[in-house]
Amino acid sequence: MSATSDYTVDELMVATLARQFDDGDQACNGAASFLPVCAFQLARATHAPNLVWLAGAVGLDARPRRVPASTLEAPLWHRSSMYMPQYEDFWSYVLNGRWLTKFCVRGAQIDRFGNVNNSVIGADFHRPKVRMPGSAGLADMGSIGKRLIFWTTTHNPRTLVEKVDFVTCAGYLSGGDARARLGLEGGPEVLVSNLAVMDFEPQTKAMRLVSVHPGVSVEEVAEATGFELLLPAGEVPVTAAPSAEQVRLIREEIDPGSARLREFA
Repeated sequence: MSATSDYTVDELMVATLARQFDDGDQACNGAASFLPVCAFQLARATHAPNLVWLAGAVGLDARPRRVPASTLEAPLWHRSSMYMPQYEDFWSYVLNGRWLTKFCVRGAQIDRFGNVNNSVIGADFHRPKVRMPGSAGLADMGSIGKRLIFWTTTHNPRTLVEKVDFVTCAGYLSGGDARARLGLEGGPEVLVSNLAVMDFEPQTKAMRLVSVHPGVSVEEVAEATGFELLLPAGEVPVTAAPSAEQVRLIREEIDPGSARLREFA
């Protein structure tokens, strides 16, 4: 599929996230996950028809008519092949280590080693500056061997910080082999933001720039990041643009109501 120049940053992010999922992967979405929900459906409609998607941790192989106002409500699991009661069955399958390979994570704070904070902002947990929603399962997903795909629409020093105020979801902790020493498998693999794509350097586990989005410079990404990003060897490539067919699918079939734009509000 040839690239197009007729796309917006949300569509670029959806297409880039979709590329992180392979045929046969098993994934589910959490709360307020409009971009990943669109990405799962785009991947299934293009290169990964056998991607197993458990919509909202309830509806297996869902075929929603549209992306609803919440990614944890019944319209999302329309035409599912089966329903999985979340509190009765979902966690039993997820915790046994044989199901669910990838999970998408967004954080109010994400640090250079992929630790995520969605709990509190401030040094004192009991008297925080801001109290946020909390784990909602992220603590589990970060600790039971899942491959974590990050995304954020707010690439700035407030989101990408040197060190999170509280570890809601474990990434590579202090870097290096810190995660492995605790016997934790899986972990962060990639971060797709509104400016660039990052991964984690294999030895140090520090975040590394992979590509910059069209029209964005390496310097702009560096200024928007609250820590020093590692750079790849050689010239930093530009993120691949979506194809005309991918854009059409997003706009006309997957999310014609543009629910994904709620993440940019």
